[in-house]
Amino acid sequence: MTLDYLDRIHSSSFNCNHSITLIYFASIQSYLFHPHYVKKFNNYLTTRNSSTYTNTNTHTNHTHKPHTHTYTLQLSKWRTFQKNNGHKSSKRPENVTVIYKKIPVREPGPDEVLVNIKYSGVCHTDLHAVNGDWPLAVKLPLVGGHEGAGVVVAVGSLVEDIQIGDYAGVKWLHGSCLACDFCQQSDEPLCPKALLSGYTVDGTFQQYCIAKAAHVARIPKECDLEAIAPVLCAGITVYKGIKESGVRPGQTIAIVGAGGGLGSLACQYGRAMGLDIIAIDGGAEKEKMTRELGAQHYVDFLSSKNLVNDVKACTRDGQGPHAVLLVAVNEKPFQQAAEYVRPRGVVVAIGLPANAYLRAPVFETVVRMITIKGSYVGNRQDSAEAIEFFRRGLIKAPYQVCGLSELQKVYDLMVEGKIAGRYVVDTSK
Repeated sequence: MTLDYLDRIHSSSFNCNHSITLIYFASIQSYLFHPHYVKKFNNYLTTRNSSTYTNTNTHTNHTHKPHTHTYTLQLSKWRTFQKNNGHKSSKRPENVTVIYKKIPVREPGPDEVLVNIKYSGVCHTDLHAVNGDWPLAVKLPLVGGHEGAGVVVAVGSLVEDIQIGDYAGVKWLHGSCLACDFCQQSDEPLCPKALLSGYTVDGTFQQYCIAKAAHVARIPKECDLEAIAPVLCAGITVYKGIKESGVRPGQTIAIVGAGGGLGSLACQYGRAMGLDIIAIDGGAEKEKMTRELGAQHYVDFLSSKNLVNDVKACTRDGQGPHAVLLVAVNEKPFQQAAEYVRPRGVVVAIGLPANAYLRAPVFETVVRMITIKGSYVGNRQDSAEAIEFFRRGLIKAPYQVCGLSELQKVYDLMVEGKIAGRYVVDTSK
């Protein structure tokens, strides 16, 4: 069912009179949506009889005269959420129930914006939040998602550089203090007070999402919101990782997990940055896709009898790639990378397999002067640069669209390792 909300944008008014639909992932043993609540939710979509409220916000900035925006939003919205008596745990949630519940749509605070999320990419991090297998406490109940692309429908009183009707992206980094040493050095992802979308605060698997204005991504109007959604996490993350590796045009980078959501975008950015790409993954389907995305070489770890030698053989001098980008979702590739990266090469760990460790022989690491480092997510400047690559048509990552109500199917495919590229959910379905 399509809800054609926010289709009419005017300079003086912005109206939304349709129901707001919110769905979050199920975290029960079988990962299935309870049929009772699915039926209840579908009945709600049929009736859509919620009341609405109207809010008027006067907005002033440095370049425009004061102007007033009027918007009408639903007073309440439906969602499914994980419930565990409000207990936060770094372990897999116990006795989690998944229900549909109507909740209020709150107004943005002074430094916040309200974004009508049109599309949201699905990341492996979302699955980790479901499983509770990271050593990081997850908020419960929780709305997941952190690759949301949509339209700003309300702004806080202190927000001066975002207008109602602007395209905006809600990323993994929801907010930071902007005052600590890390924030002042453009390392805001390392802020001790960082807020994480879809993990420590509610995320983008919903139709309306509150976000900190300082950290939303500015999306040019000519960009397709459906196609850009994966860039808001996966794209920014791999772009940052490539920058952290220090590779230069003409040099070689090996991308481990090249056929997945992160890897498929890494191939795109690597090609756009003039790099020679060795894609490492499993299966003929992923070989076909990665070569189409710009990889000059492909090593199939499923059929390779000596992966280290095969990777080195892809380089001109046989010494191995200048850098390795690890975006795999299991541990073994993290143990192998130091064996085939060239002397003075850089191994960049991005993927976060649960309970995994990086290991490398000390002697080889020292005498070959290998650098092993981690790369988290990009800062605001990295985000702007990654989006600019997309705007210029250099990034066209593969993705499939499904309804938000089909999110569990996406998680099942993730668990089975059957996703090539990225999934994007349409929040209106």
